[in-house]
Amino acid sequence: MTVKQLSAFEAGYLVGILVGEGHFGGDGKQPQVTLRMHTDHEALFRWLERRLPRAKLYGPYHHGGRSYFQWMARGVALREDLLPVLATYLTPELDGKAYARFSEMRSRYDL
Repeated sequence: MTVKQLSAFEAGYLVGILVGEGHFGGDGKQPQVTLRMHTDHEALFRWLERRLPRAKLYGPYHHGGRSYFQWMARGVALREDLLPVLATYLTPELDGKAYARFSEMRSRYDL
């Protein structure tokens, strides 16, 4: 899905989740946005899968007494699907720290 295909609510919900729980970064070779949460949030991860099917969902993992899913947007899923949503809705006024992390990722990986 692209930003045009998401409702305003869906785009806002997605950005809110990523601002609160997501990680904007990369592995040194390619950028990625990662979301890791307890398996209690499986419905949210399934929602993400339906909205951004080119992103990847991993897990559930069970490690160190914790059970979690990890969702990652990189490559085409990041550049074509998620980046337009974040570039449209994630502003410094919304959350300065998350915006700075997002901007740093964009700069580091020339997005």
